[in-house]
Amino acid sequence: MLNIVLLEPEIPANTGNIGRTCVASGTRLHLIEPLGFSLSEKALKRAGMDYWKDLDVTTYIDYQDFLEKNPGAKIYMATTKAHRVYTEVSYEEDCYIMFGKESAGIPEEILVQNEENCIRIPMMEKIRSLNLGSSVAIVLYEALRQNGFAGMEKEGQLHRLSWK
Repeated sequence: MLNIVLLEPEIPANTGNIGRTCVASGTRLHLIEPLGFSLSEKALKRAGMDYWKDLDVTTYIDYQDFLEKNPGAKIYMATTKAHRVYTEVSYEEDCYIMFGKESAGIPEEILVQNEENCIRIPMMEKIRSLNLGSSVAIVLYEALRQNGFAGMEKEGQLHRLSWK
């Protein structure tokens, strides 16, 4: 199972949206405190809709707590500062993909210790960053694709009509 890690997320609607994406993709969500909101906030639940109750989510008191509770975890760190594009990585089926807080990303002190595992989403030069929920979806679905969308429905059906 893939894992999404949010380091100190600040905006409840983004985290709710990411939680819904995790439920839809069978992915675990890891939240590293401090959070910029309460997990009981209405905005968080609204963005996650009624899926939040089905979310496999774990919280940690800080980054060190996360590392101690996930020893040996292969962690890819999404950052606009990386040298490597997210599609150049082979994602293991149990890897962790970390994203930093909306206002600052992952601290550089953490990035420099993990340079070989830093990845980026290409974008135009003058753009600072993408929305956190969009970034998670882009990288997560590449990792899911590489792992054959294991356990996911790959075919849809019409509700009222039938395909030819």
